[in-house]
Amino acid sequence: MIAFLARRALALVLTLLAATVAIFLLLEVAPGDPALTMMGMNADPEAVEALRRELGLDAPLVTRYATWVLDMAQGDFGTSYTYKTPVSELVAERLAVSAPLTVYALALSTLIAIPAGVFAASRRGRAGDYAVMGLTQAGIATPNFWFAMLLVILFSTVLQLFSAGGFPGWEAGFWAGIKALTLPAVALALPQASILARVMRSALLDAMGEDWMRTARAKGLSRGQAIRRHALRNALIPVLTIIGMQFSFLMAGAIIIENVFFLPGLGRLVFQGVIQQDLIVVKSVVVLLVFAVVLVTLAVDVAYALVDPRLRERRP
Repeated sequence: MIAFLARRALALVLTLLAATVAIFLLLEVAPGDPALTMMGMNADPEAVEALRRELGLDAPLVTRYATWVLDMAQGDFGTSYTYKTPVSELVAERLAVSAPLTVYALALSTLIAIPAGVFAASRRGRAGDYAVMGLTQAGIATPNFWFAMLLVILFSTVLQLFSAGGFPGWEAGFWAGIKALTLPAVALALPQASILARVMRSALLDAMGEDWMRTARAKGLSRGQAIRRHALRNALIPVLTIIGMQFSFLMAGAIIIENVFFLPGLGRLVFQGVIQQDLIVVKSVVVLLVFAVVLVTLAVDVAYALVDPRLRERRP
């Protein structure tokens, strides 16, 4: 198990380094000048050049990349050009919204999708199966931002059960924070639950068609017992893959939802950083998101090994 984890960790570290190079180069070739954006289009060229030197933007490309990566490795993400605040403080503040929102949405997605997928697979070709597949198709086809607006109209405007947006802060109380994140989490979760339910159904049907399932039934297990004891565990490997991908998507892809609900999360911070040419914020947040994806990938690999110990013996 230790050798298995070491191989995976090395591969993921190399992936993270490659990602930092790609992110740095992409933002370097992007149009715009942060110093000119900060000073204004009519600013004096000498003042703009002085600001570029102050920000370190006049240094060679390799030097700036090496300085950026080494500083991040020590926990120093630099200072925001716009907010004049350490990026680490901005990220910590916004992560207190984005991380709970992601976990909340992923929990809702999983709690909805796995029972729905098992229900559909156990009733293949019957009315229950068709109903679940129809609902999941509708969920996949519905953009989450449009669904978010429907939720605001229904639960905020008509029923007045939830606020239409904003976040009161965790100092207002745990349940106040959870209530503010509920509609955004549902808007994020339902399309992902639709995908996960279909994967769960497909994987479970494949497992139910294996010879060992017929052997289990021949030994006297009922259909439900055979599914719970044997088929479900074997069907979890592709499901774990999708859950890991969904966590990454929810963490990095909630920009639109955070803007719909005016949530001060990482997605909105990146959006504002792009608009304001605050490249140090954009680079740092994107790298942190990539790091989160890398950690989730490692966690999924560990989950694979726990679900199917045979994978620990395979070489990459």
